[in-house]
Amino acid sequence: MDAFRCGYVALIGKPNTGKSTLMNALVGQKLSITAHRPQTTRHQILGIKTTETYQCIFVDTPGLHDANKKAIHRYMNRAAISMLDDADLICVLLDVSSFSSEDEKILQRVANYGKVLVVLNKIDQQSRESCLPLMQKISQQVPDFECIPVSALTGDNLDRLEQLIVARLPVAVPQFPDDQLTDKSMRFICAEIVREKLFRELKQELPYSITVNIDHYIEEVDITRISATIWVERKSQKAIVIGKNGSLLKKIGSMARADIERLVDTKVYLQLWVKVRTDWSDDEQSLAAFGYSDGSQG
Repeated sequence: MDAFRCGYVALIGKPNTGKSTLMNALVGQKLSITAHRPQTTRHQILGIKTTETYQCIFVDTPGLHDANKKAIHRYMNRAAISMLDDADLICVLLDVSSFSSEDEKILQRVANYGKVLVVLNKIDQQSRESCLPLMQKISQQVPDFECIPVSALTGDNLDRLEQLIVARLPVAVPQFPDDQLTDKSMRFICAEIVREKLFRELKQELPYSITVNIDHYIEEVDITRISATIWVERKSQKAIVIGKNGSLLKKIGSMARADIERLVDTKVYLQLWVKVRTDWSDDEQSLAAFGYSDGSQG
């Protein structure tokens, strides 16, 4: 019998390359929120897949980006970069339809790391053959890196990706119990689910001015009661989030509750409040209070 393998796999890349979708697909459970807009993920989130022969600890990271103006942007970049030294394998995700100088910078940044896989994602949007010029370009830039085209959305070629990942993991004992899927608490995941619905329903820049805190999470025999606060940066934003006669807030709550009920497998009572904390995303103290200080999220 083959020796058991276990290791950390960092999923990195610029915003919106599909890191969260890929981790959810590989683990087989929705742990990271997804939305069709960049910088949805703000924290490192572990997704743990355990079989009889290996334990793969995927680390979904915020998208690496050049914007460093706000404190939250600096926090997100730190959260992404901090995994590079500790990971047993780095998977660099590229969107096959939007390869840019940002991607080249990331490839150069990891060029000196030993174990790197380049994952060309979103091949469902074009043919595999059309990826060949990009694969050749990457092999010229970083000749030691293996490239693999996949679709995290449809599952195309994920079996092969998993084989390549597992083959690169060190022989080691498991780090987590075999039934554990993530390092995050249900409070954290519930807050993220509410934030995902806000990202999907709200337009323009407003979602980036929003964070969600769980105030109460109480498990009873046949119901879980959750109270959460949606924090915005302006009074005008508060009115938008609530919507006419509370319609948008009601819709957000209904969609989030349905997702949470699937996760906890019981009835959920979800209460949402909207409050203002001016410019929280550029204030270190507010970021820390909302769980954005390094290593504090759980």
